[in-house]
Amino acid sequence: MPRAEEGLLVPFYVNGKAVGTIWAVAHDNRRRFDAEDLRLLERMSRFASAAYQTVASIENLKLQMSAREKAETELRELTNGLEAQVRARTEALARAQSELAHVARVTSLGALTASIAHEVNQPLSGIITNASTCLRMLAADPPNVEGARETARRTIRDGNRASDVITRLRALFSKKEATTESVDLNEATREVIALSLSELQRNRVILRTELADDVPLVTGDRVQLQQVVLNLLQNASDAMRGVDDRPRQLLIRTEREEGDRVRLSVQDAGVGLDPQAMDRLFEAFYTTKNDGMGIGLSISRSIIERHRGYLWAASNDGPGATFSFFIPCGPGSVTSARSLGAIQTPATKDAE
Repeated sequence: MPRAEEGLLVPFYVNGKAVGTIWAVAHDNRRRFDAEDLRLLERMSRFASAAYQTVASIENLKLQMSAREKAETELRELTNGLEAQVRARTEALARAQSELAHVARVTSLGALTASIAHEVNQPLSGIITNASTCLRMLAADPPNVEGARETARRTIRDGNRASDVITRLRALFSKKEATTESVDLNEATREVIALSLSELQRNRVILRTELADDVPLVTGDRVQLQQVVLNLLQNASDAMRGVDDRPRQLLIRTEREEGDRVRLSVQDAGVGLDPQAMDRLFEAFYTTKNDGMGIGLSISRSIIERHRGYLWAASNDGPGATFSFFIPCGPGSVTSARSLGAIQTPATKDAE
C-alpha cells in the first residue's frame, strides 16, 4: 500500500457520544485536503450517525417485539387458564342451580298431593266403571256388543288420561338436564293448571284464564318454564288463604308484546305486597311465609333470565298483586292455535 501523505478523520456521534470515525487518506502529496473535503466527510459522518441509530433502533425494536411476543404468550396462557376456571365454575354453578331448582320442584310436590290424587283417581274410577258396564253388556241376553265396544273405547280413553297425568308428573318432577325446544306457553300453562286445579279448588280459588290465541312459540326449557308458572300459581293461592271478605279470584293471562315477546301474568286478590319488601322479593331465602323456604321466586327469576326474559311483581290497583314475566319469541315462531278459555272451580260463577 502506498505511503499516506495526509489523513483526515471526522468522528460521528450518537446521543452525544462518539461511536466511530469517517476518515480519508491522501497518498499523493500533490493533493491536499481542503474545506470542501472536510464538509463532505462531515456530511458522511452525519449519515453514518443516522444509519447507526437506525440499526440500533431496529435491534431495540426486535428486542421489544420479542418481549411483547413473550408477554402475549404468557397472557394467552393466563387467559386460557382463567377461561377454563370460569367455565368450570360456571358449569358448577349451573349444576348447583339445577339441583336447587329440582329441590324446589320436589318441595312443591307435597302441596300438589291432593291435585295429583284427584287427577289420577278420576280416570281410574272411569276405568272401573266402564269395565263393569262392559261386563254387564256382554253378560246380557243377547249381549250388547256395540255398547260393550263403546264402553271399551271409553276405558281406553280413561287409561290414556291416567297415563298422560303420570307423564306430566314425571316430566315436571324428574331430575334431568335442561333442554331447549319450541314451547307453546299456553299449552304448558294448561298442563300446570291441570295438576294444580284440585288444590286450587280446595282453597276455594276462582281461577280464570285469558290465554291469547296469537301467542307464538317460545324457545326454552318446557319443564323450567312450567316450574315458574307453578310457583306463581302456588304463591297466588297462598296469598289468598286468609281472604274471607271477597272472592279469591286468580287470573292467568298470556299476551303477545311488542318486540317479539310473550308475557304471562298471574294476578291474585290476596293480601298484596309490602312496599318496603319489594326489593327483597326475589332474594334467595327471603320469604313472608311461616313454612316457606324462600327459594321459589329467586329460582323463578334466574330461570326467566336464562331465557333472556325478566320477572317482576307489582301491586294491583285494588287488592292483591300481579307477578309477570316476559320472554322472547322463538326463532321462526309459529302462532299458537289455542283459543281464549276459562277454567273455574265448582264454587265459581260465570264472570266477565
